[in-house]
Amino acid sequence: MAAAFAPGSAAAQEAGCRLALVLALDVSSSVDDREYILQRDGAAAALDDPDIRRALLAGPGHVALAIYEWSGRRQNALVLDWMAVRSEGDIDRAVATLRGFPRSQTRFPTAMGYALGYGATLLARGPDCARRVIDVSGDGITNDGFGPELAYQHFPFTGVTVNGLAILGAEPMVAEYYIRQVARGPGAFVELSEGYVGYRRAMTRKLFREINNLVVGETRRVPHPPLVPRG
Repeated sequence: MAAAFAPGSAAAQEAGCRLALVLALDVSSSVDDREYILQRDGAAAALDDPDIRRALLAGPGHVALAIYEWSGRRQNALVLDWMAVRSEGDIDRAVATLRGFPRSQTRFPTAMGYALGYGATLLARGPDCARRVIDVSGDGITNDGFGPELAYQHFPFTGVTVNGLAILGAEPMVAEYYIRQVARGPGAFVELSEGYVGYRRAMTRKLFREINNLVVGETRRVPHPPLVPRG
């Protein structure tokens, strides 16, 4: 059976798409140039990690991948449109595309609701996969436009899991915000990064859980009033 579903085998190819995964990277004004490089190259290095490569290519079925940058209300930039990851070469192309992408924005605030809406729309036009996951990274909380709650009410999130990667350091409440208001859906969780220097390790851990559909512990969501961003 293991041989039948080995990467590239006929059985694995016929199994269809097991996961549609969207990576959303924060390029709001709170992210300086050094932090941006650590985030972008950290995400690329995580995809390039040997354990993540093996997880991506394990069958049955394949993973479909898309990546975008987000910041202000309408400042979402598509880095990688939907790609079916079926080979080492596909991973190489995704990693090279991400590493070579020039930063799309530098001066806009944090519009999390718009970013999530963009991700949901991207998933809606994407491939038909057994699981659908948005993996959103950020170092702040919404300070522009509507927040995650309204995005979840008005965009197509049925059957979608949203996992968070909260980058600690810039906003004291970022971890609590991601746990309480961003994480959503079956098996949703939040990974924490100790600043941007820890981003590569945190993203690698996060991708491993997402791709392998590991449920370590569900994110608790408790009824609290919305958090108000500082400034």
